[in-house]
Amino acid sequence: MTAFVDVDRVTKSFPAAGGPVQAVAEMTFQLHRGEFLAIVGPSGCGKSTLLTAAAGLTAPTSGQIRIAGEPVDGPHTALGMVFQNPELLPWRTALDNVLLQAEIRKLPKVPYRDAAARLLQQVGLGGFEQHYPDELSGGMAQRVALCRALLHDPELLLLDEPFGALDALTRDRIQLDLQRLWLARRKTVAFVTHSIDEAVFLADRVLVFSPRPAGIAADIDIGFDRPRRPEIRATPEFAALVGRIRDVFARLGVFGADPDDEPAADAARGGDQA
Repeated sequence: MTAFVDVDRVTKSFPAAGGPVQAVAEMTFQLHRGEFLAIVGPSGCGKSTLLTAAAGLTAPTSGQIRIAGEPVDGPHTALGMVFQNPELLPWRTALDNVLLQAEIRKLPKVPYRDAAARLLQQVGLGGFEQHYPDELSGGMAQRVALCRALLHDPELLLLDEPFGALDALTRDRIQLDLQRLWLARRKTVAFVTHSIDEAVFLADRVLVFSPRPAGIAADIDIGFDRPRRPEIRATPEFAALVGRIRDVFARLGVFGADPDDEPAADAARGGDQA
């Protein structure tokens, strides 16, 4: 199967007072069209750095990222991106915040206004189109940001810890919203999260990143049928996958041991393929 997103030996370093800090080390993986990929790893390991490089917002130090066969050598506009903070404009209503995507791209107003209203309806925000951001809960605001990212029907959706600031119940609800939207459109998704549970629930496949500099410590297929319901979290199969990922982090020393010791470094380079 031909890769839709091809990350080829990508490294990324940042200048620092004590010398360059390497965030990503010789990262190679592929993401296929229509696949939902989750990326988990400890804080500061380079997950967000890799996502911004895929979007063309920062350039790799070495290596290359290709999308649909084309090198990413600047901001890649044929995608949608959602960040941890919804970044809504406070003087615009929910509907107008979604429509910002169309305005920036100079898309026709009437059809995209209808499309924006439909998206808001699909994520449970029907009736809130004319509410301003300060009248919305955190979960509502993040749903607006998700709709904005989807408005122009992008082939690729990049999600950088979008639900991390939400309470547990709201997070569970918006996961279901995202799954429903993804099933309806089958976009290619790269989803960064700190939550192992969230990654297993949403993804077709989970990449486990090692502590900085990021390497792929495990590449794990998630074989559950869709749609997935919250009850799946109570199954032994779900617990086994969560436990497997936690075991990888334990071997890497994420839960207390020194992440720079030799066994952890070896695990990060060797990986755990499934």
